[in-house]
Amino acid sequence: MTSPERISFARRLSRYAAATELPVAPIVEGRLIRMVGLTLEAEGLQAPVGSRCVVISDSPQGETRVEAEVMGFAGSKIYLMPVDRMQGLQPGARVVPAAGGGKLPMGNEMLGRVLDGIGRPLDGKGPFKCEDWVDLAGPVINPLKRHPIEAPLDVGIRAINSVLTVGRGQRLGLFAGSGVGKSMLLGMMTRFTEADITIVGLVGERGREVKEFIEQILGEEGMARSVVVASPADDAPLMRLRAAMYCTRVAEYFRDKGKNVLLLMDSLTRFAQAQREIALAIGEPPATKGYPPSVFAKLPALVERAGNAEEGGGSITAFYTVLSEGDDQQDPIADASRAILDGHVVLSRRLAEEGHYPAIDIEASISRAMPQIVPPEHLQQAQLLKQLYARYQQNRDLISVGAYAAGSDPMTDKAIAKIPGIQGFLRQGLRESFDLAASRAAMEQLINE
Repeated sequence: MTSPERISFARRLSRYAAATELPVAPIVEGRLIRMVGLTLEAEGLQAPVGSRCVVISDSPQGETRVEAEVMGFAGSKIYLMPVDRMQGLQPGARVVPAAGGGKLPMGNEMLGRVLDGIGRPLDGKGPFKCEDWVDLAGPVINPLKRHPIEAPLDVGIRAINSVLTVGRGQRLGLFAGSGVGKSMLLGMMTRFTEADITIVGLVGERGREVKEFIEQILGEEGMARSVVVASPADDAPLMRLRAAMYCTRVAEYFRDKGKNVLLLMDSLTRFAQAQREIALAIGEPPATKGYPPSVFAKLPALVERAGNAEEGGGSITAFYTVLSEGDDQQDPIADASRAILDGHVVLSRRLAEEGHYPAIDIEASISRAMPQIVPPEHLQQAQLLKQLYARYQQNRDLISVGAYAAGSDPMTDKAIAKIPGIQGFLRQGLRESFDLAASRAAMEQLINE
């Protein structure tokens, strides 16, 4: 550039830094030379993998600015993936490193706010005061120093509190196909679970659900102690990916301040699908049913960040929804998620079609932390309730057609007598809440009557 061009560019750069939350650093610029699918190629710029850049394109209609992340390089070329939509980019657009090294804003003023995947407010309330700027990758806790899961957590759902008791710091998956009540169950947990702070990640879901979740499920009282990170399905895949990582980082930030945090992410499947789009776009070969290997590396890297801190610190209790495509519990993402989580709650389409809500299939569900956090008698009662429910389901067809003769099997006779009470016990209204003590007392009464 000539001197006048450099001065003009520097002035525009400073105005851009003052007007946007993505300030750019006055470093030598590169040029956009190619755009294929979701991938951008630039030359003349040196930037490390994982850093952020701003692509600035001039046109008669004005400047177009798109944030992008460096995904790789080859010789003098660097490969970028856009965080924002790419409309308006032109060949030869300037590529400038963003100041701050990719750090994200954090602070107590985030409470009550709705943000996107890079910390920009979506609620129209203007910017918030940042107490800290942190890296997207949180600190790694030595697994031998993590505080063990030893205290139960009240989630307000009777079926879970009694039969699938959750521990503080546990990571649980909600597995189901589409339309059987995952989001509604997640919303009930949001309202009823005991936590200092709630972090909600709405990743890759329908855009209308964001406002509905905030206004109808969280409400004004719930929103006051919550942070919502939203990236709907029409966002760029990198934005969806970063939204999941950002809401996890926000949870880590408050956990490190000694808070007991509830992290709700809807959904882990959309996070995996966003990573699949990115990996395929940069040339990674598909492996398992179209999912590249990096997807199965990203899942544990995200989930393992939740959990208890070191002794005396805070905790992150996490609930992740997992979409089982076609109600297939052996779907690759569902199967991989089940292996890395501390338990799973399976929602049954059959129960949902019968009007049984929440549609929790207690036969297929398990809480791996339950034996360590409840008294032995509570565990025995929960196991007996599951046995009676399972025995009835095994003989359901025979009972329905009258082919079962009473007295043939004492356990089946007991299951038939108890099943109306068990079904009523497992049902719960959307606005009803049952604490741990009430849930256990109701189960004990049901078993002993």
